[in-house]
Amino acid sequence: MELLVNGHATYCYTGGKALDAAKPTVVFIHGVLNDHSVWILQSRWFANHGWNVLAVDLPGHCKSAGAPPASVEDAAQFVIALLDTAGVDKAVLVGHSFGSLIALEAAARAPGRVTHLAMVGTAYPMVVSPALLDGALNDPQRAIAMVNNFSHSMMAPPPSSLGPGTWLHGSSRALMRRVLASNREANVFHIGFKACNDYANGDAAMASVQCPVLFLLGDADQMTPPRATKSLVAKARHGQVVTVQAGHALMSEAPDAVLFALRDFASQPLA
Repeated sequence: MELLVNGHATYCYTGGKALDAAKPTVVFIHGVLNDHSVWILQSRWFANHGWNVLAVDLPGHCKSAGAPPASVEDAAQFVIALLDTAGVDKAVLVGHSFGSLIALEAAARAPGRVTHLAMVGTAYPMVVSPALLDGALNDPQRAIAMVNNFSHSMMAPPPSSLGPGTWLHGSSRALMRRVLASNREANVFHIGFKACNDYANGDAAMASVQCPVLFLLGDADQMTPPRATKSLVAKARHGQVVTVQAGHALMSEAPDAVLFALRDFASQPLA
């Protein structure tokens, strides 16, 4: 599905379903050098079980035009504009890594429009090492290899994922290379990492969030280790923590566990 957001074509995967105002909506937001496809299992399940799905390509990424957001705050405003364009009054926001900070900031800026906030593979502050920041800018292929080494806790997923023989490192590396190559005018890798590293409003944003918050974490995550969520968890009014056996690439390493946690959380009635 293509929408015109802030004057630019924006791609959202909907699971092949038309938006229905009578259904609840879930918005999936990807991380740095990813696109909507990282949510493929989870977005398809929701689309086929009574939900509107908007799994977005952020601006400047793959199928979406426009300048890539240079800050978490800019990206959050884009998400709010996406809801406006789609005619969605309220939504569940689900974000991974960079996307989790975007979802957090959007929920803080528009608390009346976010019913549930799921932060997957998150941390705050989301510090990016100088080596990765420099690599993303000056040697992105090397940095992609580094990120993949840090992001995965296993070489191949269990059969319930993409099937026997699937190579997580290879498929993730190929996706990141494709996303990087999709924008010839801007380095979305470095821009995204810098936005994560520069974001300083996490504590204040969480204090403004009114809805339930799910912290969905990988127990072997080296990019955003579970201990790095403590300050956010402490500030969440209605927070819960679910930890799964995975690294930072939770959606591919533990697809069923991630799906079930999101399903159960998004279905919780509001207090």
